[in-house]
Amino acid sequence: MIKNIYSFIKNKRALSTGFLFAVSSLIFGIWVASIPAVKYRFHFTDATLGLSLLLAPLGAISGMLISRFIFSKVAVGWWMFHGYILVCIIMILQVNAVNKQMLWVCLYFYGLVSFLNGVSANATVNLLEEKFSQYIMSTCHAMYSLGGAVSAGVAAFLFSVNISSGWQIEIVALFIIIIMLLCRKLLLANTEIIHTKSDFKFPSKSILGLSFICMVSFMAEGSVADWSAIFFREELHTKRNLASLGYLGFSAAMTIGRLNGDSIRSKFGRKKIVIFGSILSAVGFLLVSLSGSVPEAVAGFVLVGLGCSCIVPVLFSASAKIPGVSTVDGFAMITTGGLIGFLAGPSVIGFLSSRFDLPRAMLLLTVLAIASAYVAWSNKYLPRRRSARK
Repeated sequence: MIKNIYSFIKNKRALSTGFLFAVSSLIFGIWVASIPAVKYRFHFTDATLGLSLLLAPLGAISGMLISRFIFSKVAVGWWMFHGYILVCIIMILQVNAVNKQMLWVCLYFYGLVSFLNGVSANATVNLLEEKFSQYIMSTCHAMYSLGGAVSAGVAAFLFSVNISSGWQIEIVALFIIIIMLLCRKLLLANTEIIHTKSDFKFPSKSILGLSFICMVSFMAEGSVADWSAIFFREELHTKRNLASLGYLGFSAAMTIGRLNGDSIRSKFGRKKIVIFGSILSAVGFLLVSLSGSVPEAVAGFVLVGLGCSCIVPVLFSASAKIPGVSTVDGFAMITTGGLIGFLAGPSVIGFLSSRFDLPRAMLLLTVLAIASAYVAWSNKYLPRRRSARK
């Protein structure tokens, strides 16, 4: 692990791209901590909050529809630099929304821009892996998890010193934009056009299987992000500065798992990683649903984080090597399922929570994780043998 991290840090283009993964979760983590305040400000029920959050996946679908056009015209580095700054601006407006309409518009455009950012960043990682003959996908996703853990800790600290979520997002966004400006040349150096023109092909059963697994994994992550703070406040009755403990434990576990992801893949192979990770996530969500104390809930979220940690990097690496499918189309197919799960999943949990309760709503994620393990077992794009690259 240490050798992989050292090589990653020495590669400035890889490091700058990895920073974008951290940016995504860092700014999203502040949004996660602000969700309870937004819910109370606009007097949302669990159902209306879930319906509002559904606007983000609608934006992601819009992003999917225009991604082929954008990435056949625009260099990936240009989009990454401007797209991630745009997300910062959108999130400032989203957290500080003065009415429901403003919040809904921001959620939609957050989903749209985030989809395009995700495709560009992951496709760039694949290009860099091929150029430098070095695995960095898992490490970049570890940067994403690290950003989430840092944001949860930052939010808890800033709440403890009475800094509101509105000010928090402005502070964090300003910090990110400054770093982005410093990394401008490195990001713009990625001049590749990542979309190769090809006719659209309806995804095969195996590709849809990968997309389903990605949807479940991202749905798990999105649900932990959007509902863990509310779970701790309303189900476990914790104080406000402890509400982010679940997301903190989840993100820390994700980071640890992903920092070891490349070595784990070389030992066990893609199929075993996805199957075992899905089962571990199912056990974690079951523990959360049955928990009656903070330590039990945190332990459950940690298991979910460990289980999900290596699944998405494996899926994205596999999607870039599908025969007869261009890189951007492969990522778009898989990321579509992932972002729909990440953004629509919390809405589903909200609807179920309003009908039953939040602990029982999370049992759905246990069932889906078990289904994900079965789909992985029979998928031809997840080979049983380990990768040959060291």
